[in-house]
Amino acid sequence: MSSSAASQGRVSALGLLLNNRLATAGLVVLVTILLLALIAPLLPLLDPNATSPANRLLPPLSDGHLLGTDALGRDLLSRLLHGARVSIAVGVSATLIAAFFGSLIGLLSGYARGWADSLMMRGIDMLMAFPYILLALAIVAVLGPGLINALYAIALINIPFFARNIRGVTLGLARREFIDAARLSGKSRAAILFTEILPNVLPIIVITMSTTIGWMILETAGLSFLGLGAQPPQADLGSMLGDGRSVLFNAPHVAIIPGVLIFLLVMSINLLGDGIRDVLDPRLKSGALARPMARTAVERESVPEKPATAKDAVLSLSGLRTAFGLGQRQIEAISGIDLHIGRQECLGLVGESGSGKSITAMSIMGLVPTPPGRIVGGSIYFQGEDLLEANDRRIRELRGGPVSHVFQDPLTTLHPLFTVGDQLVEAIRAHQPLRRPQAEKKAEELLELVRIPNPRRRLQAYPHELSGGMRQRVCIAMALANDAELIIADEPTTALDVTVQAQILMLMNKLRHEKETSILFITHDFGVISALSDRVAVMYAGQIVESGPTKEVLESPAHPYTRKLIDCVPVLGQGDRQLDAIEGGPPATGERPPGCAFAPRCAFARDACKRGEIALQPLDAEREVRCLFPLDVKREALVHA
Repeated sequence: MSSSAASQGRVSALGLLLNNRLATAGLVVLVTILLLALIAPLLPLLDPNATSPANRLLPPLSDGHLLGTDALGRDLLSRLLHGARVSIAVGVSATLIAAFFGSLIGLLSGYARGWADSLMMRGIDMLMAFPYILLALAIVAVLGPGLINALYAIALINIPFFARNIRGVTLGLARREFIDAARLSGKSRAAILFTEILPNVLPIIVITMSTTIGWMILETAGLSFLGLGAQPPQADLGSMLGDGRSVLFNAPHVAIIPGVLIFLLVMSINLLGDGIRDVLDPRLKSGALARPMARTAVERESVPEKPATAKDAVLSLSGLRTAFGLGQRQIEAISGIDLHIGRQECLGLVGESGSGKSITAMSIMGLVPTPPGRIVGGSIYFQGEDLLEANDRRIRELRGGPVSHVFQDPLTTLHPLFTVGDQLVEAIRAHQPLRRPQAEKKAEELLELVRIPNPRRRLQAYPHELSGGMRQRVCIAMALANDAELIIADEPTTALDVTVQAQILMLMNKLRHEKETSILFITHDFGVISALSDRVAVMYAGQIVESGPTKEVLESPAHPYTRKLIDCVPVLGQGDRQLDAIEGGPPATGERPPGCAFAPRCAFARDACKRGEIALQPLDAEREVRCLFPLDVKREALVHA
């Protein structure tokens, strides 16, 4: 995808913010209040400090007084808008002061560490030992009542909050490799702090400010309500609320009106702050401003007919299409996937990174996060049952039970704070009505089944205490815990060394026959496929380009992409064999060219390959290929040329 196309499809920061309805509502309310407060001196309003005893306590909608008057006859609308100016100005100023000094302390403390960190953090701890409001009252009592003193008090009591947050982030960043690289380049400590760490911390500072400014305004209003903030005749929202306290029973509007405005102002700022936090979170750049659903959303225009392969196959995918929402665009990651896996069969799914293998696997049990992902077409049948029509409860029953997953990195799959025994027991008891001692016994048997030595002791180990091969064996044991009929193994051996990889493949192959389990094995390595799978399906740019028995595909590939993938694999004992790399790169998701997606990289491509949709066509009784000119035809053409 070109940079211009990417920028057109990528959602802007404002677009991300507006996708969040609550944040948008907060933005609208806040902008309305700010505009009215800013233009208050230009509006035809009465003097906010002019008293008129003859017009005291007029109700709202009175002649000349839209919101009524207070106990001294002052116009509430005028005082409300002028008071909002004061409250917002004090809240913003206090936030900026607290953010500046608190962030500076946090940066210095987190980066310096040692005695400097201890000294600054103990001072922060002393401030945090006192309740916030009591500390603010004590500061104002020492400095004297007044709006400026209230501002200083509110800013001071919020400095520890910023310091603690920023110190925690800085501690994590100070140990990162890019900081070590900056030190090796000769940068000074100050340069590292302000050019390397500060830019990474700045989004956290902005997020913290956006979510705390509302509390600053509320705390300032509280001091004014107690008579320690704005002094007469100056008005702010807190002092107006305090003035209405004495006439609450006979003229409640005097207190209710500023109270409602304080509520709207603080609530709108907090909602907007949450939206800003989401926009600045890089994990939500896709526009996913909501919590992911329990399973992938299904948005098929129609329910396709049950494919013929679904009758005898353990798993059958027909025309499966999974898409992702990117702004106003919908990008299909996989388009029209057709696969079937028989009983006790291993199907290898192979292709380059980004070809759609993992999305296909995650779509089966609804693990593609929504938002932004959704299944927009096709069908998924497991033992004749349409999974896309099943309810959430049925999907939960299948996950970890009849259908299990083994992911690529066991260190991130296993929970770091629980022993492997606890996690195995949890997986067993989630689907079987066993008491804990029985589940522990079964967990021990599973570890023994996957050839982990001293299984009873290993049950008490945490994931980080095991080697990569052992962790992967634990994940396989977890997949076998409930007698799975289908195991989806998503590149489970990629991160392992060759010796351990061979052991894992032998183990899975043996367990497949002993447990009569079917396997969908995902990898980018044809060497692994040749050792394990009965059939192979080759993916490119979200489509199956070739499928058939593994031996036949390896010996006589029909698609040029398959040929290139095989030529990339070194063969033991053939050191003089030239490895043929694939020139160029696969198309970006959603940018598949018309015709054959591999045509721009194919040495045999013709004009016909670049026009129209190319279907997956049968090559013989067991093989299919998505190519207009399979390799045997091309070779003949080259010979006669």
